[in-house]
Amino acid sequence: MAFIACALRAAFLAAAATASLATLPAPAVAADGKLTIGLVLPLSGAFANEGRQYENGIKVFQKIHGKTVAGLPVEIVTRDDQGPSSGDLARRLTQELIVRDKADVIIGYSFTPNAMAAATLLNEAKKPAIIVNAATSIITEKSPYFVRVSWTLAQAAATLGDWAAKNGIKTAYTMVSDYAPGLDAEKWFKQAFTAGGGKIVGTVRTPVTAMEYAPYLQRVVEVKPDALFAFNPGGDVSVAFMKATHERGVAAAGIKLLVTGDVVEENALVLIGDALDGVISVHHYQIGLQNPANEQFLKVHKELFGADDIPNARAVQAFDAMDVLYRAVAKTAANLDADALLNALKGMKLDSPRGPIEIDATTRDIVQNMYIRRGLKIDGRWQNVAVETYRAVADPGKTPPK
Repeated sequence: MAFIACALRAAFLAAAATASLATLPAPAVAADGKLTIGLVLPLSGAFANEGRQYENGIKVFQKIHGKTVAGLPVEIVTRDDQGPSSGDLARRLTQELIVRDKADVIIGYSFTPNAMAAATLLNEAKKPAIIVNAATSIITEKSPYFVRVSWTLAQAAATLGDWAAKNGIKTAYTMVSDYAPGLDAEKWFKQAFTAGGGKIVGTVRTPVTAMEYAPYLQRVVEVKPDALFAFNPGGDVSVAFMKATHERGVAAAGIKLLVTGDVVEENALVLIGDALDGVISVHHYQIGLQNPANEQFLKVHKELFGADDIPNARAVQAFDAMDVLYRAVAKTAANLDADALLNALKGMKLDSPRGPIEIDATTRDIVQNMYIRRGLKIDGRWQNVAVETYRAVADPGKTPPK
């Protein structure tokens, strides 16, 4: 009976939300005298730690900048979308936040399927949404109300493909998770690598939640490329992948491992251990960056959560989502009309803990530095150490004409 009641309640809320959105007026200056932010994040399951990183980044931001902006108190309402296979749930939670909780802005969507599922809803409701992670290039084209402050797989993979071709790697095998971000990663690594003279000698796509990689890696070892390029969605999946590369002797076979940075996030390195040795990764943030914004971010993070709690790029992405939103609300003098906020966000530049970032005025996507890192053990601790910086990188698939 409880299951039936929950199902009926979900159906009722979905229907009510759809009906309400059809007549929902566009917001202007906060009618209720506050800024309500709806968060849609993975807070349970295999990717729960990712959700915690986002929440922590927001807490660090508010510790520094407070819980009011332009005279408006800030209320945060959080919902758990449970991970990458829950597009329908993410859409329903977005409906609830807009209709029931009167959210002015949505921040969230760690995974592409969840962002894509919410796109038409945001269009109907005329609600801005700041993407805190989902990295498929095309997402911002699905809704004019999307603004992305995270990264795209195209940015990362094309950068790594270019670097590989320029650093003595002649042949590569690609292994990516079989969903939109993985396909982006595969496409743009191949394009940049082959443009630089490299050759792809094999390709495989793995299940998004795969935890067993031995059969795939055995094939790579048999082919013996100069390098294996890999992407998977972080969390327990990436730890399992990295451990498997070590156990199957990828490096021992003389194969250089190239990965996107979310595969080797700083907070997972204690679990990855020796498998990080010599791994080349590309990412838009790492703890060791030396700039005033990162120093302040790390100081306050340590004060709030202790020295043993390691922040990663996801925490910074959430921190920056709050930063651009606060700046936009201040710029509009607390006018929460969607068009006003979007106009304030477009073209915005700021100094982030990751370095200088910009929201491209045309694409509403992030422009930022990309860092090539090498896995090294320093003072008994495994770390990603930057060896090269690609500056002001835009999504190569959406770079506006000069």
